[in-house]
Amino acid sequence: MATIILLNKPFQVLSQFTDDSGRSTLAEYVDRKNVYAAGRLDYDSEGLLLLTDDGRLQQQIADPRFKLEKTYWVQVEGEISDQALEQLRQGVTLKDGPTRPAKIRRLTEPKLWHRNPPIRQRANIATSWLELKIKEGRNRQVRRMTAEVGFPTLRLIRMAIGNWQLQKLQPGEWRSETVHLPAKSPSQNKHRSKPGTNSGKPRRSPPKPKRRG
Repeated sequence: MATIILLNKPFQVLSQFTDDSGRSTLAEYVDRKNVYAAGRLDYDSEGLLLLTDDGRLQQQIADPRFKLEKTYWVQVEGEISDQALEQLRQGVTLKDGPTRPAKIRRLTEPKLWHRNPPIRQRANIATSWLELKIKEGRNRQVRRMTAEVGFPTLRLIRMAIGNWQLQKLQPGEWRSETVHLPAKSPSQNKHRSKPGTNSGKPRRSPPKPKRRG
């Protein structure tokens, strides 16, 4: 069994427990020992961050090969067009290569906690809210994707990772769950030879003595 912590990471908090520059860290919110972030959430992003005390679970959550879908609520500058939405659904090309197609839809402005400080919103320019789902985890990927189609991200909140959801957690609040991990399959266990053996090679039977006649 493993313990997993679901934290609503506040804005401008690092996804780690220490910082030499005096910035806010997870240590101000999570008082559990021997838990570590599974993946990361940018300093200027908010929402769901998972922490665990199990290295195998940490790897499964953080590793893109396991393809856990991540759900974000994104506020962008401007009234986003159908063309931009379709570009995101098809995948866009960033400096580090093309993205996979995203699931995306418009949202009515959600009722959320007030961010401190609030977003910098230009007068007379509308904003749009989107729900965006991806299975990748590149650096600042969502922000780069919306900028690529002409609608910069103003606020970014992660609402879910796989089946884990933020639900009613407020900034800085967390809850813990117990996860039952499956046993390792035989292929995950590396064969190790015991001292004195011939490294797993088949042994030859000693020759039988010749009968004297």
